[in-house]
Amino acid sequence: MTVFTEDERRLDRLRGMVWGQFLGDAAALGSHWIYNLTELKEKFPAGLAGFESPREGHYHWGKAPGDLTHYGDAALVLLESLAETGEFDPVAYGARFLEKMAPGNYTGYVDSATRGTYENFLNFRDSDASNTQDYPYQNGADDDQLATASSLAPLLLWHQDDPDLTRKVETLTRVRQNNERAVAYMQIHAQLLGELLAGRDFHTAFHRLEEEAARHPQFGAEFSRKFSAAIENKHKSFEDAVLVLGQSCPLISSFPSALVAALKESENFETAILGVLRGGGDNAGRAALVGAWVGAIVGESGLPKKWIAKINAHEKIAAALEKAPKFRKS
Repeated sequence: MTVFTEDERRLDRLRGMVWGQFLGDAAALGSHWIYNLTELKEKFPAGLAGFESPREGHYHWGKAPGDLTHYGDAALVLLESLAETGEFDPVAYGARFLEKMAPGNYTGYVDSATRGTYENFLNFRDSDASNTQDYPYQNGADDDQLATASSLAPLLLWHQDDPDLTRKVETLTRVRQNNERAVAYMQIHAQLLGELLAGRDFHTAFHRLEEEAARHPQFGAEFSRKFSAAIENKHKSFEDAVLVLGQSCPLISSFPSALVAALKESENFETAILGVLRGGGDNAGRAALVGAWVGAIVGESGLPKKWIAKINAHEKIAAALEKAPKFRKS
């Protein structure tokens, strides 16, 4: 077992958070968006081991095992934008995102958040009174699904200690999701990551956030229900719990389903992610969430090395990580 100093352990957790987000996404590539669990078992009779190849007709058909889903590709856009600019810049990131991910530019699946964000940009651009140089990239789609949730970890790598982090999380969210529910959930997601990066176990972090989330002025009652539902279902199997809480993309379903997966298994990364995959539905988005949370707990040193080696964007991710101020060699 590696013995870390306190500073080394913190850096290990930060790396684990980012790698964990990408690993969760990539592991789900071939099994993503299969809602019928009987069908999921029929397609993969030997069980899910992660990094399955998408079958013909699948949303990610044409991608290879080790590739990222559209969620992961978008997260890489954010990571590389941060590495290039040295800090979060919504204009630089927003422009880069549309250049890489907009319909006609991106060859993979284009989700509703991206389509709506691009349409809003086109409407602005085509207005006689507008100039794209002044576009603030804060007019994302009215979408409350997993677009930002599956990308957020790199922002924490650069700005975890920033006193203005809450506003930065909101600004990042509105690039692709100009939606109040999405903003609220992403701020809770960021706070949960902060608790885990500080060294707290998942159950302690969960209960600290449960109390704070309940005080949210707009979504407090909703957060209370979702946190309570996760606790009530944590003793069920991964499959049964997600069928109760929801397999689908909207955060009202996907966030508590991700919470219960981490409550069930927060010390073994591979077990946690494979449990998420078996729940079907939008398992890639949930796996990115759970991957970031559990990665922040176990650190890069606790991630399965054989999985990291499978990531086809490994070199790009590693190169961008090294540009984070925390990892630069003086």
